[in-house]
Amino acid sequence: MNRNEPLVLGIESSCDETGVGIVRGTRMLANTVSSSMEEHVRFGGVIPEIAARAHLDAFVPTLDQALRTANVTLDEIDAIAVTSGPGLAGALMVGVSAAKALAVATGKPLYAINHLVAHVGVGVLEGTVLPEQFGALLVSGGHTEILRVGSLTEDVQLLGATIDDAAGEAFDKVARLLGLGYPGGPAISKAAVEGDRKAFRFPRGLSLPKFVGTAEKPGKHRHNFSFSGLKTSVARCVEHFEAAGEEVPVADIAASFQEAVVDVITSKAVRACQEHGLTTLLLGGGVAANRRLRELLAARCASAGIGLTVPPFELCTDNGGMVAALGAQLVAGGAEPSGLEFATDSSQPVTEILR
Repeated sequence: MNRNEPLVLGIESSCDETGVGIVRGTRMLANTVSSSMEEHVRFGGVIPEIAARAHLDAFVPTLDQALRTANVTLDEIDAIAVTSGPGLAGALMVGVSAAKALAVATGKPLYAINHLVAHVGVGVLEGTVLPEQFGALLVSGGHTEILRVGSLTEDVQLLGATIDDAAGEAFDKVARLLGLGYPGGPAISKAAVEGDRKAFRFPRGLSLPKFVGTAEKPGKHRHNFSFSGLKTSVARCVEHFEAAGEEVPVADIAASFQEAVVDVITSKAVRACQEHGLTTLLLGGGVAANRRLRELLAARCASAGIGLTVPPFELCTDNGGMVAALGAQLVAGGAEPSGLEFATDSSQPVTEILR
């Protein structure tokens, strides 16, 4: 097996995107994604059984397209990497079963990797060199986390996470309250363009300092997030206008809600980097495509002297390329394959990079 510039096939099926990517070393050759999002729109959220069935239908065509795009054959592949967790149990099982079948059929080594760390792994594509230690901010439909990354392949530490809704879930729920449809992230972002982000002062969960006497004391939720109270506050605001028989100011509420989310996310991420001596921050996850989040995070990182790395839009959402990228790093680093006996883990902790 070529460990200098391994040719790795990556498979992603943790939610509603069937992704197959192919990476040679740190160079992306193909990143094919088939989304079942349209099938979930009428339900206002992802239905696990529908997602799993969509993966079954989409996998072979997506694999074929990726191989054609990369102009390689399965025989040329050095290793296969697949998301083993976290994610929807049924959806994960489809991708892992497909990966195991390919591994048996081709005799290629199989690596079961962490979906969240894969979002960080895209930061090394196209030869980008990350420092030995850096921070990562992951913002998606199911996760909002701050990480310290000592090594992509061996050392990832969780500094903070949401204790209730993830940011993406909050966007979906508020979009539903405002009648903006699903998925909520793009809908809220579009509506917010026409709104005033200072129109309403919505709460910033877990952002008030803790004091012992007159001295500020770091609390256990210093780097954690909470968005459930924010969602409730928006609901009460909408109810107020409806009860008064007034038109709901959708754009202003959307802009003010979005500002509350990105304000607390960016401030906590920058503070976590400062307190842990991290001078570079990587932004990842589907909500990383939000323009206001990128804008405010860039401004706050610049003010704090923190370098910011933001992947292209197409690499922020779930995709096979990020799985292949992390897989290539593991192969190049000499990691042992996972074999065929591993199981999926819908709650796989971010500290478990390889199963």
